Amino acid sequence: MRLLSCDQNGRIGHHRRGELADLLRPGDVVIGNDAATIPASLFGTHVPTGEGIEVRLAGRASLTPSEVHLFSAIVFGAGDFHQRTEDRPPPPVLDRGDVLQLGPLRATVLCRLNHPRLIALEFRGSAEQIWQGMAEHGRVIQYAHTPRQLSLWDMWTPIAGPPVAFEPPSAGFVLNWAMLDSLRARGIGFATITHAAGISSTGDIALDQLLPFDEPYRVPAATADAIHGARSAGGRVVAIGTTVVRALEHAASSAGAQAAVSAGEGIANQKIGPSTRLRVVNALVSGVHEPGTSHHNLLGAFLRPATLAQVDEELARNRYRNHEFGDSIFIEAET
Repeated sequence: MRLLSCDQNGRIGHHRRGELADLLRPGDVVIGNDAATIPASLFGTHVPTGEGIEVRLAGRASLTPSEVHLFSAIVFGAGDFHQRTEDRPPPPVLDRGDVLQLGPLRATVLCRLNHPRLIALEFRGSAEQIWQGMAEHGRVIQYAHTPRQLSLWDMWTPIAGPPVAFEPPSAGFVLNWAMLDSLRARGIGFATITHAAGISSTGDIALDQLLPFDEPYRVPAATADAIHGARSAGGRVVAIGTTVVRALEHAASSAGAQAAVSAGEGIANQKIGPSTRLRVVNALVSGVHEPGTSHHNLLGAFLRPATLAQVDEELARNRYRNHEFGDSIFIEAET
């Protein structure tokens, strides 16, 4: 696996992904997202019409395990991941009160949310029954670029913990225990947040423009302390993934003018892009993202347009692989 780097002066380099630690400095702190992926793809039937559907859970307002009755979701018609999302048929018309039978789970459409395929739904039963139903019937969300059916553990990063992500915080695949040992030996800190990473694509241009959806997160006290310590000592805050950027920058914006990251929970509801002034994160490790996506737009907060265009050109010329199991980039905020 490969890693493209772009430093604060716009200089581009090419590395093996395992060489990430060589790009960091003593006193830096690396922040990862420890969210584990849930089986958020649920196949079933739209009861009023009898038509087959796929429901992809896309958001919830809490990380609390017992609060799993209410979700936002993207709905497709019949088919599966072997078809490109752009080619999937639409579901039947979804109206308030419609019942969806999703294997052993039964849910009710509460309303449509700014798009005919984006809904709020409520599951019936206890939290334990809902978790069990997802575990027994659900699959991981995946796309046509991966031909085989993936298992749940394929989507867990090496630091996966609480099951709250709808798709994997895939930048975390760069990490392994040997790398974490190497960071520690070099005087580089490591800490985690938990952020409910959402879906990356809906197959609909208008719906994709709404991404990323609001996403809950939690910053532990130890992580807030590690960030404060690194910043006070002149070290950099290095985010492993765009979800970490969203969470930390939202936490800082909620803290007022001091841009301090406080421990606690929040809901990241902002979009980060070229007009965003970063207050916490100095560098980002991410996957390779296509221009026009929300993930790629976030890179514009770190790099000027001309530099980002050069990075895109280098990635394309050297055939870096995108998607969740692809290559990686390391970029510093440009000065």
